[in-house]
Amino acid sequence: MRLRTLPVSLGGVIAALGMAASEGPVDWLWGGVCIVFAVLAQVASNFANEYFDGRDGIDTAQRQGPARGVIAPPAMKRATILTLLLACAIGLLTLLRGGWILLPAGIAIALGALAYSAGPYPLSRNRLGEVAVIIFFGIVPVCLTYYLQTLTIPLWVFICSLGIGLMGAMVILVNNYRDIASDSATGKRTVSTAVGPQGSALIYCAMGQFAAMALWIGGGLETWGFLPLLPAAMGFVGSMLLYRGLPAPGATKLLAITAITMLLTAALLLLNQLILQGLGYYPVPA
Repeated sequence: MRLRTLPVSLGGVIAALGMAASEGPVDWLWGGVCIVFAVLAQVASNFANEYFDGRDGIDTAQRQGPARGVIAPPAMKRATILTLLLACAIGLLTLLRGGWILLPAGIAIALGALAYSAGPYPLSRNRLGEVAVIIFFGIVPVCLTYYLQTLTIPLWVFICSLGIGLMGAMVILVNNYRDIASDSATGKRTVSTAVGPQGSALIYCAMGQFAAMALWIGGGLETWGFLPLLPAAMGFVGSMLLYRGLPAPGATKLLAITAITMLLTAALLLLNQLILQGLGYYPVPA
């Protein structure tokens, strides 16, 4: 299940709950539904990635990271289908709150979980992995979770969702940095295989700074305070490590720390807003 990256699926939902808390009380029931759906969707995507990359010869003995091939391909295929169906079942519950307008978004999420690694143009193999993460772990979870809380998606929330997505993209960039050698050998085209280790380091740094800018531009200091300094600092420190050359074990640790930074930023936002809420203050951005 790649536990190191699960904070990425949680971060978008928790951040959205924090943003919604700036307008009023949080509906924890629908917040919980969103968390379960987000985790199941990521697990299904991870299962699909392992199955299709193994089937197509992308995962080899040279590849770093979590062990692959432990589960037989037929069993992994069944696990992918069952997890995705369970995610869809949970997703259908959101129609009770948000209406049928959410159905196209749910279909897009299900297709995206597969399109990341499968289909005629797998996103992860054609330098679109980071873009997919920005969309499906930033824009989609933030906007949908916020919508289920407030039945609206203001522009400031969309802008903040880009910042959350960029933090998620930092995680996948480190993953691809670690796998440059094996991906190049198998023909998997990622941003990191295109720009190399040092280019990846510069992009990682830029993502951290743009993430901070998006959060501040969208929500302002009243909503986020100084929390965007976390992805900004992560971008600077992590990029220096990557630029100097980080071996696979170190890259795996940086991947986990980057994911935790994303979750921590979101969790501190929610905590801050709940404290302000208890004081009767709702800092809704203008």
